[in-house]
Amino acid sequence: MKTFNPDSSIASDVIPSPNYGERNNSRGVDMIVLHYTGMPDVEGALARLCTTGTDVSAHYIVLEDGRILQCVPESKRAWHAGVSSWAGEEDVNSCSIGVEIVNRGHDWGYPDFPLRQIAAVIALCRGIMLRRNVPSHRVLAHSDVAPARKKDPGEKFPWHSLANSGVGHWVQPAPIGRGDALILGTISDDVQNLQLALAKYGYSVPISGKYDGPTMEVVTAFQRHFRPGRVDGIADHSTLITLHALLTSLPGMGG
Repeated sequence: MKTFNPDSSIASDVIPSPNYGERNNSRGVDMIVLHYTGMPDVEGALARLCTTGTDVSAHYIVLEDGRILQCVPESKRAWHAGVSSWAGEEDVNSCSIGVEIVNRGHDWGYPDFPLRQIAAVIALCRGIMLRRNVPSHRVLAHSDVAPARKKDPGEKFPWHSLANSGVGHWVQPAPIGRGDALILGTISDDVQNLQLALAKYGYSVPISGKYDGPTMEVVTAFQRHFRPGRVDGIADHSTLITLHALLTSLPGMGG
């Protein structure tokens, strides 16, 4: 790709990636997916996202010092989400903007996200939301749209800080305590109700009434984003209360 003018006024550089295509069916953007790079250094991450043949790219990369690079124009389809699904949409790449946040990730020590980096992510997302009319509840984690495969940006990512600035959907997580919980192998109406609630929020989950592996993966992804105090895939009271609070506060869901 030849160079192009950045869509965001706060992007400091354009580093064109050859890995992109057209949005299928001229699909408009109504989602932002946040990732971490998950590599030991920024040079390796940039090479992977901007080199022919890797089949991976993102629209933006946010460096640890807060600088923002744009690699694919917002009008194009970047290759960031992979096999993924949200609210019945299985071509997430065609409806989303992908933002890679430089962080080594779980496999390389998983450091905290610097404050200036988070401030840049917030500013970038606010601009995209305004330009593309993206609703807050469709600013999502890679782990939300691909719970079986991905953990990023992970439980250390400060979603609450983003929400305080109008980016993303958030409620204060319910306190973690003792009590009954739904665990792997449980078969009950309560499990089916949990699955229905997760699906209503947007997660791709089987509606079977059995707490199986895929259900546990989705609960784990939910906890990474919305109840990061304990990420164990067990649907305890705190997880269930937090999920229902999120549902009732969604636009059009009675909140």
